[in-house]
Amino acid sequence: MPSLQRPTLGENTSRPSRFLIAPVMAAIFAMGQANAADTLDTACKTTAECQAQVAKIQGVVKGDATSALSKSQDTFYWFGRINMASTVVNAEQGIIPKAQAGRIARGVEHSITQAATPGGKRPTDVLQVEKIITDAVGPEATLIHTGRSRQDIHSTLNAAQLRLEMLDFADALDQVRARLITTAQAHTATYVPAYTNGVQAMPISYGHYLMAWADSFARDSARIREAYARINLSPMGTAVLSNSSWGINRERLAQLLGFDGLIVNSLDAGQISTYDIPIEATSIAGSTAIRVGAFMQDVHTQYHQTRPWLLLASGKTYTSSAMPQKANPGIIQNTRAKASDVVASAQASLWRAHNVTPGMIDYKNTWSPASAKTFVQGVEMLQQFADVLDSLRIDPARALDELESEWTTSMELAEALQRSHGVPFRVGHHFASDVVLFAKERNIRPKDFPYAEAVRIYREAGKKYDLKDQRLPLGEAAFRRALSPADMVTTRTGTGGPQPQEVTRMATVAKDTLAKDRVWSGEARQRLLGAEAALNAAFEGVKSLP
Repeated sequence: MPSLQRPTLGENTSRPSRFLIAPVMAAIFAMGQANAADTLDTACKTTAECQAQVAKIQGVVKGDATSALSKSQDTFYWFGRINMASTVVNAEQGIIPKAQAGRIARGVEHSITQAATPGGKRPTDVLQVEKIITDAVGPEATLIHTGRSRQDIHSTLNAAQLRLEMLDFADALDQVRARLITTAQAHTATYVPAYTNGVQAMPISYGHYLMAWADSFARDSARIREAYARINLSPMGTAVLSNSSWGINRERLAQLLGFDGLIVNSLDAGQISTYDIPIEATSIAGSTAIRVGAFMQDVHTQYHQTRPWLLLASGKTYTSSAMPQKANPGIIQNTRAKASDVVASAQASLWRAHNVTPGMIDYKNTWSPASAKTFVQGVEMLQQFADVLDSLRIDPARALDELESEWTTSMELAEALQRSHGVPFRVGHHFASDVVLFAKERNIRPKDFPYAEAVRIYREAGKKYDLKDQRLPLGEAAFRRALSPADMVTTRTGTGGPQPQEVTRMATVAKDTLAKDRVWSGEARQRLLGAEAALNAAFEGVKSLP
């Protein structure tokens, strides 16, 4: 994939002129005006207001959950839901006698509702929750623990928490994709340089560039859908690792807890799937983060230049405390740093599982908010990325000027000779190379290159290759068109190219794919809500027993 990295400071990208200084400075402050030029502009009345002010211009977000829903569905919440499901299933199967079922269910309800009262408790050990229940209704309430263990309980709640964090990550990723596609559609005719091996290579459109990233992130959305099918399988009812002597209805437990099926093998369910499934999930977040960081770096290189064509909007940068001319892109820097944190977090899941025997706790929830925060940081990263995309300000004229300051269209010169006049490509390539050498030695821009010199250079190339006709077959107008960045982009052909009509087509397809991905996410969430309602209704039925 081409990069949009700019030359480093000191490289000659256009003819220097002292008359450019004023308009360049005006452009910089118009596109990315520094925020908080003096202390009067940083006044804030409360700590929260001060932090919000910094977050706005630096993109600093420090949360503890991927969403409010995820935060509410903590370990204690899932103890309650699993206890409810166990009560329903064990009552249905006669493990809990009908005469005791209602009272036990009311004890389970008490353990949940007491947490919201003054002095209430939210234990993180299932036995502590069990004590709250038995204190309320007696020791027979331990019948809900028949055929189960901390092992399958924690494996189940970890899977339930992971699936929700993955859905939150998917939705945040879809927001980024939507912004990339919308911005791409607005810039199908904005011509920018693309780079290979760190050197300006060819002109493309900015829309073509953005669609490359959008398609890349669409693959992540596909990976999430595929991984979700493996994540949303239930370990519940397998006890420690080999089931129990009780005929626990695992399928019914899975249904009530919102799972789409079972991890069938009981050893796999609680002790082995807990390795590979989180590693698969976090690797998706890590892969996304690597590309988010690369995008940020591509944008950030513009801030090395005195004449950027891509900057952040006014109000999204902050000034140096000492150097008034600086507009520091804090939100870009912090998004890139957050991406690095996500990559590191994903590696934590891998390393915690490395060389650890099955059955150990090391690897079982490394990704979680209580540990590496893979998806908490991943969602924050994507939210910051979306903010960057909303804040980008592109100067098409300056981007075109940069293209016209370099010889990125020289390949088209060789191709035009071959395509229109049958000149062997190597001959055309040699001619174009000599044109570029002549121009760079004399600091000549493509559109200013003397046509007479082109005629002379082609004649010399023709002699070297023993061409019968050594006259340049391109007239001056055709020669100029071949060196035009805009013409080079618009004359591309083939699927996936940068030509405006093809970028428009790709954006339309991408929007359709995005819409389907959003439907998938919505349906997955709806199924979870349906399971929640079904469990509530079934539990109420048991609780109403005398």
